[in-house]
Amino acid sequence: MPLRPLCLLFLATLLAACASTPEPSAPPAQKAPAKPLVTELSLPDYMRELVGTLNTPPAGSEVELALLVIDERDRPQQLLGSLKLVGTGGALPFRLPFNPAAFPANARVELRARVVESGVLTLRLPPQRITRAETQTLGALELEVAP
Repeated sequence: MPLRPLCLLFLATLLAACASTPEPSAPPAQKAPAKPLVTELSLPDYMRELVGTLNTPPAGSEVELALLVIDERDRPQQLLGSLKLVGTGGALPFRLPFNPAAFPANARVELRARVVESGVLTLRLPPQRITRAETQTLGALELEVAP
């Protein structure tokens, strides 16, 4: 058999196979509900974290948390860790990682937070004193109206 008709037959078969419609497949499997971000992230061994929830920052607001070294005049001197979140209108969980090696001995360290809506500071977290450079659960923290 000559080679040319054999090649044409092969190409026709190949085109027919590519043009056919695929068989219907099984419906996609249901996805498992997503876990909150607070429990998904793993922390390196050398890091520590502060875990808690902020009660009811308004939906769509910008929430900023910061772990700061504060001097005797209540001025921030060093940033140990920070986190930006978006308010949900309900309790907002957070995990703020920090390096315990940067945690100064005999210095005042505080967790502070502020909530900004449309560029205006609306709520804040009263300063929370952090005395140990280890992982801590702070629980539910109440926001107050910003002055």
